[in-house]
Amino acid sequence: MASFKPTKIQVYPKLGEKVTQDTLYWKNYKAPVQIKEFGAVTSIDFSPVTPHNFAVTAFTRIHIYGPFSQEPVKSFTRFKDTAYCGRFRSDGQLLVAGCEDSVVRLFDVSGKVALRLFKGHTKAVHLTDFTSDRYQILTGSDDYTCRLWDIPNATELTTYREHTDYIRCGVTSKLNRDLFITGSYDHTVKLFDARVEKSVITMDHGQPVESVLLYPSEGLLVSAGGRHVKVWDLLKGGQPLVSLKNHHKTVTSLALSSNGQRLLSASLDRHVKVYSTTNYKVVHNFDYAASILSLALAPDDESIVVGMTNSILSIKHRKNQEDSKEIAGQQRRRPSYRVFVKGKNYVPKQDDYLVSKPVKEHLAKYDKQLRRFNVSKALDTALETWIRFRKPEITMAVIKELDRRGTLKNALAGRDERGLSQLLNFLIGNFVDARFTPVLVTAAEMILDIYQSIIGQSPLVDRQLLRLQDLVEKEIDYQKELLEVLGMLDTMFASSLPRKEVPCSGIGKSNGLTQGEPSTSKPQLQVT
Repeated sequence: MASFKPTKIQVYPKLGEKVTQDTLYWKNYKAPVQIKEFGAVTSIDFSPVTPHNFAVTAFTRIHIYGPFSQEPVKSFTRFKDTAYCGRFRSDGQLLVAGCEDSVVRLFDVSGKVALRLFKGHTKAVHLTDFTSDRYQILTGSDDYTCRLWDIPNATELTTYREHTDYIRCGVTSKLNRDLFITGSYDHTVKLFDARVEKSVITMDHGQPVESVLLYPSEGLLVSAGGRHVKVWDLLKGGQPLVSLKNHHKTVTSLALSSNGQRLLSASLDRHVKVYSTTNYKVVHNFDYAASILSLALAPDDESIVVGMTNSILSIKHRKNQEDSKEIAGQQRRRPSYRVFVKGKNYVPKQDDYLVSKPVKEHLAKYDKQLRRFNVSKALDTALETWIRFRKPEITMAVIKELDRRGTLKNALAGRDERGLSQLLNFLIGNFVDARFTPVLVTAAEMILDIYQSIIGQSPLVDRQLLRLQDLVEKEIDYQKELLEVLGMLDTMFASSLPRKEVPCSGIGKSNGLTQGEPSTSKPQLQVT
């Protein structure tokens, strides 16, 4: 008896990953360095001056890390409650932060004790920032107010009470000391001018605003809240330009690349999306292990720092040329292919004894059932959930093998409602796949022949049959439309091609007679 041959799983071609300049640029980072913080990382801010240290705000502490340090080079722990929004001044010498106890604290980066305490808010302060002249501070609080403070005198300058909900984000202009922007949970983003007693522009984001970002030219503003990232034109009075909805959970943080050509958004869905600022299409994507609360890019995009809800700070550093050369050298030092095939081509001599080791054949579950001629169980095994969704080509190979043996109808028959529903689900999911259609058409015809007598008895099966019918009808309509388009293209190509005359020697163009042969215009009648 011939040995059993396992089912041949057809290998279908896979589309290669489209490698673009963005893919090469944003994948050129080392494996992330992960640091455990004391709580959820709510804010990250890079110092504008070299060596570009960054401040990490987490729970009741603010840690300052060096560009490549894994331990904080400086810590500020004089907070009575949760700290928020630690930000550097433009000269990198001062740092300001809000707190849950409503007090705003100003620190000298080289010291430990707070230089100034700004008291006036009645609830937690989530927004702090320096104005461009370095002498004023902007704050926003859960008491619905945003305020300007004078640093030398530690006094409050102005209070704005236009928002009707928590103020959780904001940014100051780097070109004009009087302009600043706030975002609130009342779904609005407001542009304020310190020379005027009220807001200048109000934009409705439509969702609670979690983060705002100004372009370097400050003509465009980006707001993030809910699942949306929106771009506004400030030069046209806050006119909306683009609304992006690429995340499936709340967007929490925004960042801009060093050249201003790429916009990054981080979300609770554990993804960081990279957009092109020319057409606002996603050009790259980063995946993380937990929901993201904060995101920051180092100058020249040398590192990407992400803070997550699980208290993990993830730092990715860009690879340099030395690292690339080292990796290339390691690859060159690996054993060559001939080391592994050494001795494989040895031919035994005449007097040699060849001792062969029997190779144990390992069969898959469906092949074991086919070997025992249990065709229904073989099909059931091939329809298991993980095979059906991850490896549909295995299920197709089993169906094709059963059809070749002539036992497909027997394998499809005798199924209960659950088994038939499972089979119809596979048909609906793969019927229009060009790789599987020829085989599934045969299987669908057999199913209809076998189970046509029970139509109307099961609402679940009836719904699936209607879905399958709609799917087939739509596919037929698509094919007809494509054939019509193909006919139009053929007509266009035929009319656009130049016409060429084919010379025929010795034959006249008018009547097909050879040259010199007389032609008669009327037929000659012969009378007998």
